[in-house]
Amino acid sequence: MTKRERIFDLFKERSCTKQDVFENTTAQFKKFKEVIKQVVDSYQEEVCALDERVKVEFESEGEYEARIRFGGDTLIFHMHSNVFSFDESNYIWKTGYVEEDPLRAYCGVINIYNFLSDSFRYNRDNDLGYLVSRIFINKENHFYVEGNKELNTLYRDFGEDILDEEKIVDVVESSILYALNFELYTPPFKKVQLVSVSQMQQLSNNLKLKTGKRLGFKLNAERKINLK
Repeated sequence: MTKRERIFDLFKERSCTKQDVFENTTAQFKKFKEVIKQVVDSYQEEVCALDERVKVEFESEGEYEARIRFGGDTLIFHMHSNVFSFDESNYIWKTGYVEEDPLRAYCGVINIYNFLSDSFRYNRDNDLGYLVSRIFINKENHFYVEGNKELNTLYRDFGEDILDEEKIVDVVESSILYALNFELYTPPFKKVQLVSVSQMQQLSNNLKLKTGKRLGFKLNAERKINLK
């Protein structure tokens, strides 16, 4: 086979597959947004009845982003524009489903982030958010979820789990639960005892002092990353 023939074979296989994956992930993210809005609508009235100061709101930020605001938290659902495969150590290569057709390993990704709502309200650009989970979806709607705590055990059978509305609701509600249980801690005193004149001057306008739910603390996952 000539190089030209090999190039066209790769175009046919990988490039076309990636287009299929992207189009399917885009369609699935549209469903995600519809389901998120339904979930928010179902909670709004009951939450407001408990305390009218607490709002549950849905906001669409273009084709590839949606937000849920509840209390002091904001969850951001963001679809990545690229298609990915996995390194050889990933468990999906050992599944019969992918062994049968390696192109099934190509996936689109939906990332879910948790931010403080005030970070956006007061334009605190230095504030930190946290990746709660990410959902990998292939061209056949097989998917798995990688995330923190219970989100990491929800859907791990890539060969069997197929994305549908019920599973989307489960992922959305599990993400809300995780964010609600992920408390805002004050950072250690030594981490915030030095403040620049510039920060202080800007503080009254848009609160530039960096804030995050775990600022000054390192989660186990963060420690492992730093050790590599």
